[in-house]
Amino acid sequence: MARSLLLKLWPLSNPSIPSASPPPLFLRFHQTHKPSLLTSSRTTRIKLFCSSSTEVNYLTLTDDELMSQCDMGTFKASGPGGQHRNKRESAVRLKHLPTGIIAQAVEDRSQHKNRASAVVRLRTLLAIKVRKSIDLEEYTPPLELLQILPAKSTIRGRDVGPQIGPNNPKFTLGMQALLDLIFAVEGSVSEAAKKLGLSTGALSRLILSDDSLRMAVNELRTSKGMRPLK
Repeated sequence: MARSLLLKLWPLSNPSIPSASPPPLFLRFHQTHKPSLLTSSRTTRIKLFCSSSTEVNYLTLTDDELMSQCDMGTFKASGPGGQHRNKRESAVRLKHLPTGIIAQAVEDRSQHKNRASAVVRLRTLLAIKVRKSIDLEEYTPPLELLQILPAKSTIRGRDVGPQIGPNNPKFTLGMQALLDLIFAVEGSVSEAAKKLGLSTGALSRLILSDDSLRMAVNELRTSKGMRPLK
């Protein structure tokens, strides 16, 4: 309705504009229209998003702040699980509007629990897919990265505290910072290890300790013609 109205109004006020050219006002409307989360169930590879140091780090936002940047859709999940599984629209799909990254949770009958699980998965995807460019010549590992390094790291001071493992919610921040470095050195674990005061083996073991981190690093290494870590 909005499109046909705009097309009719243009010739009256701007008769010189060819009818085959779409009106600029319509283009603005089309670009700002918020897409539905449920328009497609097709699975696609999510591209990497690069951010500058001045932009907000999405992982530092609270759950409520992160949710305010998302479209949330609910749906009935299909598949096995008994006659009571998701009779209501308890499955949740989140689309992070600034990046287009989508996370979903379907395994629980509670929409509230699925929403919480989807937020956790969204944080992991943001850590994997959103990259911050770094200057290797002046690189200093941020605190969140130092916190996930093993104690044997020569640059890890005692004031950093105990090592944070994959089960700690703060691990995603360190994982994101580690991936920033590994992408900067184009997948070279040995070069990244030098920057972190670790042996190549010690850094490899850290990467392999988390499935999401391992998969992200191996995908990069494979794209560079390197052997995946095992």
